[in-house]
This record gives sequence, structure tokens and C-alpha cells, in this order.
Amino acid sequence: MATMLKYEDKDLKVVGTRPIRPDGVDKVTGRARYGADINLPGQLYGRVVRSPHAHARVLAIRTDKAEALKGVKAVVRRDDFPEMPVEYAAAGELIVNFRDVTRNMMAREKVLYDGHPVAAVAATSEAIARRAARLIEVDYEVLPHVIDPVEAMADDAPLLHEEQMTAGLDPAPEKPSNLAKVVSFAKGDVEQGFAEADLVIEREFNTKPVHQGYIEPQASIASYTEDGQVELYTATQGHFGQ
Repeated sequence: MATMLKYEDKDLKVVGTRPIRPDGVDKVTGRARYGADINLPGQLYGRVVRSPHAHARVLAIRTDKAEALKGVKAVVRRDDFPEMPVEYAAAGELIVNFRDVTRNMMAREKVLYDGHPVAAVAATSEAIARRAARLIEVDYEVLPHVIDPVEAMADDAPLLHEEQMTAGLDPAPEKPSNLAKVVSFAKGDVEQGFAEADLVIEREFNTKPVHQGYIEPQASIASYTEDGQVELYTATQGHFGQ
């Protein structure tokens, strides 16, 4: 059995106190430097081309005009990244599938959401990178989409991942679905509890999407030296180096 510690019986130096945040003054005065504030000699600037569609097949990506622009050092798209197998690994609080990761970082067969990256450029200035990104031409076959979770679970809903079979069902499904997995938790006889209850209240609640508010832009800069050393400045959700 777990034992609850009583902190009042311990001689603690930090827990229960209000220590001064060493980064507080720099952040509230604007003196703190983030990834987007770093500028290094010979630095290249990146720009990402994103899909304007929530769901579409990527038919063709033409980058020749961008590659011919003076100052452009590299252009990448789906074909520049290797195909990854279905393999799961721990990543922070989540378990990720390498196959899905490659399709999230750069769209392959389809774009799966509005803003999905389809190509990226690196150039000697931010202005050139922006111009090069506008020169990349992408042909799409726009597909139907839904943005409501209940509508997405309907039998006739357009499929986002056409190979996904719902896990956790018995018997196993025979056709793909937008529903990734069904997980059930139960204790006791729920139906008996409802039958014996003096009052049963049933409600349905819907909330809007929410996201945390950053105090820095999502940006990264890497410094790669001839001896193979890499120093990375990047935005993360952690307090310490990754």
C-alpha cells in the first residue's frame, strides 16, 4: 500500500516556499532570448509551404522555379524523406508511430489538415525563402472532410486514414474507420446501478478546441560545425535541454 508523506514533518528547504524564478526578470522585461532571436554567421532561413485544404490528395509538386531562384540552397518535399515502417516508440507523454510521424512532418499521399506541410525551402535570407515558397506549385485533388468528431465517426464519413481499423472492438471490424480505438472502463453493474438510483441525469456537453498560449514563436535554429557537432536552439514545452 502506498504511504502518504506528511511534508509538515519534514525539514524541506524548497517545497512549501516561494523561491524567486531565475528567469522571471528576463521574460517580463523582454530581455530573454528565444530560438527566433538567435542570428548566426552564414545563417540560412527556412520557409514551409502548407496545404490550404483540410483533406486532399497530393498529385504533383513542382519545385523547379524555386530551386532556380538565386539564394535558394535547398528544397525538400515528400520524396526527400524515406518511407518509415509501422513502428511504435515512446515520445514524451505519448506513443508515436514512425509511419504517422513521417506523414505529419511532410504530407505524402494526402494532406490531412489545413496547414499540413507539403514542401520547405532554405535560403540565404528570409525574403528569398518567402519568395521561393510562393514559386512552389502543388496540384491537389480536393476531398470531402468533416471537422465535427461525431460526424467523423459516422459510417459514411470521409476517411482520413484509409488503412486505419478501429482497435479494441470484438469482433474486429472489417472496414476502416476514423475511430482509432475503443477503450472501456467498468466497475460493478452499471445497469443495476441506474435501475436502483433515485435520480439519473444524462447530459451532453460540447466545448471548443483550446490550446496553450506561447510566450515565444515556434522556431528552431541549428548550428552545425565541420567536426560534426550540432547546437540546437528550439522551442519546447520543457524547462531543460532535450
